[in-house]
Amino acid sequence: MSTVNEQTAYNYKVVRQFAIMTVVWGIVGMGMGVLIAAQLVWPELNFDLPWTSFGRLRPLHTNAVIFAFGGCALFATSYYVVQRTSQTRLFSDGLANFTFWGWQAVIVLAAISLPLGYTTTKEYAELEWPIAILLAIVWVCYAIVFFGTIVKRKTKHIYVGNWFYGAFIIVTAMLHIVNHVSVPVSWFKSYSMYAGATDAMVQWWYGHNAVGFFLTTGFLGMMYYFVPKQAERPIYSYRLSIVHFWALITLYIWAGPHHLHYTALPDWAQSLGMAMSLILLAPSWGGMINGMMTLSGAWHKLRTDPILRFLVVSLAFYGMSTFEGPMMAIKTVNALSHYTDWTIGHVHAGALGWVAMISIGSLYHLIPRVFGREQMHSVGLINAHFWLATIGTVLYIASMWVNGIMQGLMWRAVDSNGSLTYSFVEALSASHYGYVVRAVGGAFFLTGMLLMAYNTWRTVRASSPEAAEAAARFTVEGAH
Repeated sequence: MSTVNEQTAYNYKVVRQFAIMTVVWGIVGMGMGVLIAAQLVWPELNFDLPWTSFGRLRPLHTNAVIFAFGGCALFATSYYVVQRTSQTRLFSDGLANFTFWGWQAVIVLAAISLPLGYTTTKEYAELEWPIAILLAIVWVCYAIVFFGTIVKRKTKHIYVGNWFYGAFIIVTAMLHIVNHVSVPVSWFKSYSMYAGATDAMVQWWYGHNAVGFFLTTGFLGMMYYFVPKQAERPIYSYRLSIVHFWALITLYIWAGPHHLHYTALPDWAQSLGMAMSLILLAPSWGGMINGMMTLSGAWHKLRTDPILRFLVVSLAFYGMSTFEGPMMAIKTVNALSHYTDWTIGHVHAGALGWVAMISIGSLYHLIPRVFGREQMHSVGLINAHFWLATIGTVLYIASMWVNGIMQGLMWRAVDSNGSLTYSFVEALSASHYGYVVRAVGGAFFLTGMLLMAYNTWRTVRASSPEAAEAAARFTVEGAH
């Protein structure tokens, strides 16, 4: 028996690239969000131009935040985590490099085409067919790199975070390809292969699972690695994490019809979506509790560690969002909330509170390690970022809850004759103050991202290629 020390370098270059672009696209996407929030307060900010109107910029905002910011965060962390937990280098450096440049190309093409009005009109799937094909090719290459790395792992065990990343990669590919099946009529226009209520059903099967798999399952993979790492505690219950995984991926895919209550969708499909949404509360909260309980014995670290605060508060928002979603899926609640700003508040409780905060906390943990630094340039700036992000998120979602419930009540109010009490314009006018608060909340969040960019720039500037390379080396010890 002898112990063999094998020195190998992880591929941290692609992790560094995606990490930096996560910060860049975060500022772009959230900046766009603040602009369109301001347009609802001051309509003059549309500038009376078609390509700067709310209708053109809003899908640019959603694509930039979900796929550019969120997507780059998922690429960066999944490439980092799969190497560290498998104790092996990425399956193919060339393919990994292609996924980086291919993904940036998709984002740039989206930034050009959407303001010009080239759109499929499908929520979260607006990109026209040539860009959608490029996205599918990049995604399949991503799957090859990720699962190829799993296959060549040096450990017998597949860490649970990789199960979540793997499910997110497979299901996102399936959702994207099936929903984008279309008939091109020109280079910039296509029509869906599906018609009517079927098209709506396929779209929201995709649309809600863009939330369920892209914005939840992938980020849970992040949570299961970075929360234990930052807390320096083992995950609370490994058994619960496995139950969480299988229950989540089994149930989430059925929840889409709750977006189509009181529409032409068959009533049985609406009811099925509602029932599955309610059952989904159990695995969601199981995962949230598992993450929170990981801090058992380490709660005191929250006083001094703003990175851990980001991660824990993101879990609190995850728990809140996954309670609110099933509640809003109940038909009687949905009768009030449907088409109101309450839905916008719910989406951003998840997007800002859960997705952005878990990403930011994970990147603050990851960036120094892949750039060969002991820690970020300034812990004080991380702390300031945390409070800006938290206050901004609370202002945003509270204003949208108030607006949404008020809108729902005003729209359904009738007088003694059975006539509507309020016009739509009166409800819109009453929403003005909520829109002001939302714009302020968004500006707070964006300011925090600017602090992160400065902090990251100072950290990267102080790093050295030698130190970064040294950080990319690991030792595998095995008995032969």
